[in-house]
Amino acid sequence: MEFFTNLHKILKAKEPSEKIELFEEFYKNYKDNKLEFDRSLTAEIFETPSYESICKIVPATTLSKRASLSTKKGKARLIHSIVHIEYSAIDLALDHAYRFSDMPKSYYDDWLEVAEDEIRHFLMLEKILKNLGYSYGDFPVHSFLFDVSQKSLDLLTRMATIPRYLEASGLDSNPLVIEKLKRIDDEDSKEIIKALEIILEEEIDHVKKGNRWFLWACNKHKVDKSDYFDIVQRVLPGAKKKKSYVNIKSRKRAGFSCEEIEIISTKPCPD
Repeated sequence: MEFFTNLHKILKAKEPSEKIELFEEFYKNYKDNKLEFDRSLTAEIFETPSYESICKIVPATTLSKRASLSTKKGKARLIHSIVHIEYSAIDLALDHAYRFSDMPKSYYDDWLEVAEDEIRHFLMLEKILKNLGYSYGDFPVHSFLFDVSQKSLDLLTRMATIPRYLEASGLDSNPLVIEKLKRIDDEDSKEIIKALEIILEEEIDHVKKGNRWFLWACNKHKVDKSDYFDIVQRVLPGAKKKKSYVNIKSRKRAGFSCEEIEIISTKPCPD
């Protein structure tokens, strides 16, 4: 098996079950050192996300507001949006590995490990969604994460924009969702909270991996790490916008400095 060719096949798989099955075989061969690294073709810039055949894709601005979390449908809408993020994150991690050749083996170790985590998160949340009476694809989705990934095609921009900015934003939003669910305090909410707490803890490590390879790319390209927000803003204008809540503790664990945190936080960052 050739590493990049097979990653391309996994990325193009249209059904979650097919993608997961292909990845499991691929990852086993990778860990057993049975793959060859011999890229002969340029990495493809994908025009459409792999989930286009199972989800109705609409502009993010047109998505319906979530219903009350006190109803099963409201919880299902919430979980569906997070399931979609986790499914997108599978492809993001795989694309990190697929798109950049001639990297240290530890780079591929990191992002394939992240892909495995994201698959587990997806399956965990998909089960909750099904218990609520719904399936992935029952609600419209946006393609924002995919779109950004295909606009960040060099390693420095990719690591800054996807794991270190967008995934780090999930560290901020996750606790807010948990607090809303705690106020409802029913069995479905408790199950969702348990899943979100697992995801929050593991996503810290994912962002930390992004931080590691962002710094690696900065060093390779002689870029000062203080240029971080300028790099992100080239893809995502408004990246420096202040937030009402920033998960300072989790961001610091993931590798953010207080100087960076205070650019987007309305509160000071304790050293």
